[in-house]
Amino acid sequence: MRILVVGAGATGGYFGARLAQAGQDVTFLLREKRALAVEQNGLTVHSPHGDFHFQPNVLQASQLTGPYDLILLTVKSFGLEAAMKDIAPVVGENTMVMPVLNGMKHMETLSLRFGEHALIGGLCKINATLDADGHIHQMTPLHQIIYGELSGEKTERILKVDQAFQSAGVEAILSETIITDLWEKWLLLSSLGAITCTMRGNIGQVASAPGGTEFAQAIVTEALTTMKAFGYAERAAAVAKVREAVTDKNSPQTSSMYRDMMQGYPIEAEQIVGDLVERATRVGISVPHLQAAYTHLCVYQKNYVKQ
Repeated sequence: MRILVVGAGATGGYFGARLAQAGQDVTFLLREKRALAVEQNGLTVHSPHGDFHFQPNVLQASQLTGPYDLILLTVKSFGLEAAMKDIAPVVGENTMVMPVLNGMKHMETLSLRFGEHALIGGLCKINATLDADGHIHQMTPLHQIIYGELSGEKTERILKVDQAFQSAGVEAILSETIITDLWEKWLLLSSLGAITCTMRGNIGQVASAPGGTEFAQAIVTEALTTMKAFGYAERAAAVAKVREAVTDKNSPQTSSMYRDMMQGYPIEAEQIVGDLVERATRVGISVPHLQAAYTHLCVYQKNYVKQ
């Protein structure tokens, strides 16, 4: 397969690098500054599974020729519109577009732009970051990527995707319930983000503070109630796991949105928390804790993001 990885941040850089390392035909689509840096210095991955360095195939949007068989979208949600414009010329009749973005709003956006048939579901679980030199640091051994047809079918095309990722030396999972998986990833992300960003601390610090556990539980309940109103078929074990994760008094866990806030970076406030608030308002569900969290995030976004 011809694979186009859009972005070479911590997520796209890591999984794209693993695919390339396994001998897959991988090209990275990057913005000018990142493209020039990667062309000059290559990509370096520091990982508990072994460090490696390689020189990837890098293109900018004006250099693309297509179509590609698989486009792995790993941009931040606020970069989605620009990414869609960039990839549009190389999305062919049989191209699969696999977004690995946060929330659910992007699924509707991509479906409207390229048609539902082009979409396959995707999500990843990895603790990774970029350093000042653009090197990728995988902070824990976790490197899981999950994908599947929106219908849950094991089609010929999704089996080809599975074959590619199975070769990449990561924990690759072909899911027959990818939509449910996406809801549950959003439940965890939105809860972690709302809790840690609003309270400006990690999960253990919040849970140990007066009222912290109650606040965390209320956030999960509001998010869960909203998601169920929009089609999430609750899996009790998964929800229990989220509740346990956000109330663990010994947990040092934060969220990527919290880490971005602490560094003055733009955050995915609208996609991770705001979309939940908008959905709840649309159907008359009261979400006061999520609303307070979203207001807090918007104030940060307006006043404190580095220019």
